[in-house]
Amino acid sequence: MSRKVHPGRKGETTSRMRASRLVRAELMLGYMSRRLALGALTVFGVSILVFGIMRVLPGDPLVAIFGPDGFTRLTEDQRAGYMAELGLSDPLHVQYLRWMGDILRGEFGRSFFRSESVADMILRRGPLTAQIAFLSVLLSWVIGLPVAIVSALRPNSLADNVVRFISILFLAVPGFWLGMLIVLGLLFAFGYRAPLTGASLLNDPWTTLQMIAGPAIVLGLGQAAYIARMARSSLLEVIREDYVRTARAKGVNRRAVIRLHALPNALLPVVTLSGILLGFVLAGSIPVERAFGTPGLGSAMYTAVSERDVFVMQNLVFLYAVVFVILNIAIDILIAWIDPRIRFQ
Repeated sequence: MSRKVHPGRKGETTSRMRASRLVRAELMLGYMSRRLALGALTVFGVSILVFGIMRVLPGDPLVAIFGPDGFTRLTEDQRAGYMAELGLSDPLHVQYLRWMGDILRGEFGRSFFRSESVADMILRRGPLTAQIAFLSVLLSWVIGLPVAIVSALRPNSLADNVVRFISILFLAVPGFWLGMLIVLGLLFAFGYRAPLTGASLLNDPWTTLQMIAGPAIVLGLGQAAYIARMARSSLLEVIREDYVRTARAKGVNRRAVIRLHALPNALLPVVTLSGILLGFVLAGSIPVERAFGTPGLGSAMYTAVSERDVFVMQNLVFLYAVVFVILNIAIDILIAWIDPRIRFQ
């Protein structure tokens, strides 16, 4: 005999569900607003810190531009004129406000030594570094996650000990050193030299892949070690939970328990770690890109530091910081969407 649902009760249930959705949406919007406000405050603080560090660095920009001999031949009036032309003789607060205004207009100044503007440099080199970063994160998951699952399912076994040893090894090995070894090995074995063309992933995928594969593999191996260790620890903790034991006691297949119950919950800290590592990849790409000769933002940063190109350094460091903040906000929002408990924090 079928049970009829009273129309009034059905409408009441629907109203409760709608109210619950509204509450969840309000909590999510509130959490996003707090994270965005904190991110904006962080970016403001970073801008002041970057600006201040660039101004207290030792050395004179004119020495970098003209060289020590050329600098000594400049008169005081010429030095003052060049500093005024560069905008470096104004009070610090004026320089800072002008810099912020230029950034809001999309103007990042020009290099001391090249006619190319910093904005054009970012547009030309930035996609290459972004492709390296995202490919390295993808490789870290492809390598680190299966390794962590095997290690967690057989703790203290030979496979687990080997995995932990290799993870510690790749954590300890500097990326630029490993990159130079790979470059030297390919050079002596195959006479390989990385292409230095301005190819993009759309018009020349093969050439672009040759440029980004080496740095992405080196950075991905280091990240895979972090992913493997974090995923192993998290999975071991989740496997010991009561709901996993209950599922196993009911006769559910072990692989199904891991795939459907344990792994999704164990991945939350791994997702958080991946977002942080993606930000660190941008900084780690500087020596790795230099080792492989990849013409990305990392190589541009290395050149700017070695030449003391203040405007390029200042804008690239600030860009890296902003990208890092945005990535962390995006990861926080993603985690809050996956785990509703975080929205209450």
